[in-house]
Amino acid sequence: MSSTTNGQWYPPEWPDRIRALANGELTPAEPRRAATVLLLRDSASGGPAVHMLRRRASMAFAGGAYAYPGGSVDPRDERPVAWAGPSRAQWAVRMGVDPDAAQTIVCAAVRETFEESGVLLAGPSADTVVADPTGEDWEADRAALVAHELSFADFLARRGLVLRSDLLGAWARWITPEFEPRRYDTWFFVAALPEGQRTLPQGPAGSGPEGTPGASTEADLALWIRPEEAAAGYDRGELLMMPPTIATLRGLQPYATAADALAAAEAQDLTPVLARARLVDGGIELSWPGHDEFTKHIARTDAGAGAPGGGEPDDSGPSGGTPA
Repeated sequence: MSSTTNGQWYPPEWPDRIRALANGELTPAEPRRAATVLLLRDSASGGPAVHMLRRRASMAFAGGAYAYPGGSVDPRDERPVAWAGPSRAQWAVRMGVDPDAAQTIVCAAVRETFEESGVLLAGPSADTVVADPTGEDWEADRAALVAHELSFADFLARRGLVLRSDLLGAWARWITPEFEPRRYDTWFFVAALPEGQRTLPQGPAGSGPEGTPGASTEADLALWIRPEEAAAGYDRGELLMMPPTIATLRGLQPYATAADALAAAEAQDLTPVLARARLVDGGIELSWPGHDEFTKHIARTDAGAGAPGGGEPDDSGPSGGTPA
């Protein structure tokens, strides 16, 4: 992995894989559905802050990159759950999928948020939210979910909880480039931190804001940061991110509050963003439609120098420009 003058993630194997795809020597993998959540809260300095995780440097995929909680859909996310908010059919229309797929994606978003941040978008009724999903019994359930020993449907049913789909807003959709070995079709959602809840810390004691041992084995740091501050860190090359991560951060910057961002979700374009690569004069031109800042021109002599990443989530790890 390498980066350029900014903080964009560049996998060094991409040019060779792009050439192989163009030459018919590479068959694209089928993308897996995934979900990731931009968890927001209002900051004291004005404007919303977003919850981000830093992937451990030892991770084979996007080590050291900043991302959001998220991951792949679990087949068990298809199981019926108590549901509040827009119906599955309404979500299906919004997302351009069938109702069953809509449920699995929304369930994955809520489940992954709880697994990786400890925040639970569910409550005892259609108009309430769990006040404090922490403590030994909650932690035992969260660990069982992470280990795939407990399905999300069984977790909610056992605790008498209703999934609050109305607390989510669909924000964007990114699909991993065809030349990546692992591909994800990822929906990005926004959600406001429920009153009374808090995110779990990550990483070794003293590693940073809220940086004590905590939630995910795949992240070593969790922090709340304003989108413009995170974007400035990326532009300076200090925060490593994948294209979907920085693109969604920039998209949040106009909103004054978390509620404003959530209200704006309904109007966001969910047309899938998929990188395009073509050979030009022996070199490579790589671009993401609608996101000119990620366009990369790679000369023939730079074949091993790397190209911009288009992040996706690991099966259960933080996604961030994540999956996609």
